[in-house]
Amino acid sequence: MVTINDLRRHAIAATLFAPTTLVQAIERLGFVQCDPIRAPARAQDLILRQRVSGYHAGDLERLYPQLRLEEDYLYAYGVMPEATWRLLHPRSAKRLGKTEEKVLQLVSAQPHMHPRELEAHLGRKREVNLWGGYSKATTRRLDALHYRGLLRIAGREKGIRLYQAARPQEEYLTPAERLQKLVLLIASILSPVPERSLRAALRHLAHAAPSVKWHPRVLKQMLSEGDLSGAEVAGVQYVWPAGELMRDAPPAQVRFLAPFDPLVWDRARFEQFWGWAYRFEAYTPPAKRQLGYYAMPLLWGEQVIGWVNVTKQAGGFEVTPGFVKKKPTDRLFRQAFESEIDSLTKFLKP
Repeated sequence: MVTINDLRRHAIAATLFAPTTLVQAIERLGFVQCDPIRAPARAQDLILRQRVSGYHAGDLERLYPQLRLEEDYLYAYGVMPEATWRLLHPRSAKRLGKTEEKVLQLVSAQPHMHPRELEAHLGRKREVNLWGGYSKATTRRLDALHYRGLLRIAGREKGIRLYQAARPQEEYLTPAERLQKLVLLIASILSPVPERSLRAALRHLAHAAPSVKWHPRVLKQMLSEGDLSGAEVAGVQYVWPAGELMRDAPPAQVRFLAPFDPLVWDRARFEQFWGWAYRFEAYTPPAKRQLGYYAMPLLWGEQVIGWVNVTKQAGGFEVTPGFVKKKPTDRLFRQAFESEIDSLTKFLKP
């Protein structure tokens, strides 16, 4: 019989593996969600800190041009190994317009291109974007070619994406094979995941990989054929890649988790696992915040017992914890908490 305790322990063990190299960690995860807010660091850096030996804030952006990684959209925008990126493409067989062909030729003629350089050819015209606001026409053309898989992100300059021509890719898998691998990948990243939440994440494939034609019956088929395992626990149907759950208790360690960490990502699962509702409040009016601008869940062993806010101070930063119930008073917790602050200090040190 599978219990919530079993699922919770498996979730921790599956994603908080022993620290390894940057490339190996991203390959094992399959995808790392990105977010530009720095409080105290970007989400991708905070996620990788827990999984990469000796990781420092900014290492991903600094080392990215040397690594076989890609930026693209899965169920959110982030960084992924080339193997994941190849599952998303091709996205469209539609012919390019004259302007897009011109942009592709211009970018292909250089090692990489900053959007500003394209303005000399296309001007600084602005267009209505998908959100009803305005974006530069140059940026929209570059983004469109990136979405098509014809351009890739070569790196960043002060946070601005640099573009270069993508290597031609052969279709080595059928759309059905790609879809199956994508379902297994997302189920693995979020494992074990409520089936309802997995379906919600997979609906993003309509944008991320439109040619694979996702349909809910695919998930049902993979469960019946044993590619995925599942169990109903406390009235919720959970799913994970086929195999036994890891039921060993995690170490008595404190971790400050990013708001978009795979362990935190599904808010419904979070509430069922730990009995309280975590909310990301960076975009909540200050007067209505309950946890803080960038509250990071505080994992102690196998329980998320509260959160921390990290604020810059003269010569350093301050960690302010909040607890769902009472703050643990035993020496083991105090030592583990101070150890995590020390780890965070080293991570943030230039």
